[in-house]
Amino acid sequence: MSSSESKIMALAHAILAALVEAPCSGYDLAKRFDGSVGFFWSASHQQIYRELSKLEDQKWISCETIPQAGRPDKKLYSVTDLGEQQLKEWIAQPCEPTPVKDDLLIKIFAGHVAPNQTILAELERHQKAHLERLSTYENLEQRYFQNPQELSESAQFQYLTLLNGITYERHWVTWCDRVIESLNQKIEKL
Repeated sequence: MSSSESKIMALAHAILAALVEAPCSGYDLAKRFDGSVGFFWSASHQQIYRELSKLEDQKWISCETIPQAGRPDKKLYSVTDLGEQQLKEWIAQPCEPTPVKDDLLIKIFAGHVAPNQTILAELERHQKAHLERLSTYENLEQRYFQNPQELSESAQFQYLTLLNGITYERHWVTWCDRVIESLNQKIEKL
């Protein structure tokens, strides 16, 4: 399977994972996706709508059309038994850790060819972004997962995913702190 095939398959399965909670419209799915699965698997709303059509053709999801007065009909998507079976089979398949591809790490690796201030500015920008994302994740933890032992089974698995995001962002913030400190010490010696 090529890399693009695995990404397409993963998008289909990410949509199934977001829909398995409860049926919703494409619009609501895109919003739900942005606030949950979208934290670790990005897709545009256009990609999501395209994939919904494919999943419906494959009979992995079904669509119920709900008439609305004065507005276009609403399409409500839900996972079919076949779709849930496909999701279970996909979960059972081993997956490889995703290789790291990060522009910032390449910039740091070759940082000696640029002024230290340029590298510091980029690090500080990334640090700010990671701090903001960490704050978002910690707010989600406080809002929805205060008592992990009392969560439903599905919520416990969502919480475990959130813990990965929190750990990931804390790692980046700590790394940025260390690199910024190291570069500032280097600048002071000049």
